[in-house]
Amino acid sequence: MVSKLTRREMIKLSAGALLSLGLWPGRLRGGEAPASKDFTFIAVNDLHYTELQCRPWFNQVARDMKLSAPKAELCLLGGDLSENGTPEQLAAVRDVFRESKMPFYAVIGNHDYQTSDDSKAYDQLFPNSINYWFEYAGWQFVGLDSSEGMKATDTVISNRTLDWLDSNLPKLNSRKPTIIVTHFPLGKSVVARPRNADALLQRFLNFNLQAVFCGHFHGFTQRQFGHAIVTTDRCCARLRNNHDGTPDKGWFVCRAAKGEVTRTFVKFVREAAG
Repeated sequence: MVSKLTRREMIKLSAGALLSLGLWPGRLRGGEAPASKDFTFIAVNDLHYTELQCRPWFNQVARDMKLSAPKAELCLLGGDLSENGTPEQLAAVRDVFRESKMPFYAVIGNHDYQTSDDSKAYDQLFPNSINYWFEYAGWQFVGLDSSEGMKATDTVISNRTLDWLDSNLPKLNSRKPTIIVTHFPLGKSVVARPRNADALLQRFLNFNLQAVFCGHFHGFTQRQFGHAIVTTDRCCARLRNNHDGTPDKGWFVCRAAKGEVTRTFVKFVREAAG
């Protein structure tokens, strides 16, 4: 039985081993979970704002997001907001989403650093957006730093992030529906998955984890971790292409309802004038 294993012992087991033993304790379905409100939100990743000419593109992105989901109540920004981590690039992204009047929550990507250990501009312009959590409508959102400076592959999630989780997860309600946001992909076998991604995910073994939104790999992938769906999405950049060769740019419109998450990809169609 699950009760015979401590959380520390579960973390030492692989996700596959737990599933094969029928010991996955986390996800609760609708009526089993604490009451939560139904709402709509947006998830977008890999904006790669580069230069002043990007501003009309992102002004339209923000407008079209509102058209695609007029009742969306918040937006998740999944890292690589900028191309070079400069104050000018990051401030432009912040200002676009501020002007949209939709609450937004960001996580840092490797392109949001100016040097291998300098994320000062991101830290100043997106304060309290390294490792954090918040509750909305009975749902718990956890934004995490999965980066290792400017490295793009063969990365390791820092002890700072893992220690933060160990200190903060006891403050969360494990029964409430929970969503994780990271930049680097956490799904099994996805390109550029951090080497210790399992060490992060397995800390949520006892949680009602419903969805994990990731970026970095510009393309749609979907994996299952326990009962949660782990995704990456196509990028929404003006000057960057998708790694999977697909042409579409866009975002997910997500519906949190009855304790579960569904999502729909919305393609961005650039106005001819731009």
